[in-house]
Amino acid sequence: MSVMQTAQLKAGRIFGDQSTNEYVYMPAGELGAAEPLCVYETESRRDDVSFDEALRLIRVRSLRPTRHPRLGDTSC
Repeated sequence: MSVMQTAQLKAGRIFGDQSTNEYVYMPAGELGAAEPLCVYETESRRDDVSFDEALRLIRVRSLRPTRHPRLGDTSC
């Protein structure tokens, strides 16, 4: 797993693909938690996922740091 992606996700950076409306991020309330939950969001749903699953989705779906239509650049 990428150390850079891990650090960015822990800092509240939003990863996504605006063409498919997919986003992965850690909500501000989870920052600093021992076992944080992240959010995987698509056009039709929003699911809680573990931190490890969030990193896997970022890698497998080739998600990049992006701007969320509602949250902006970060979840903080």
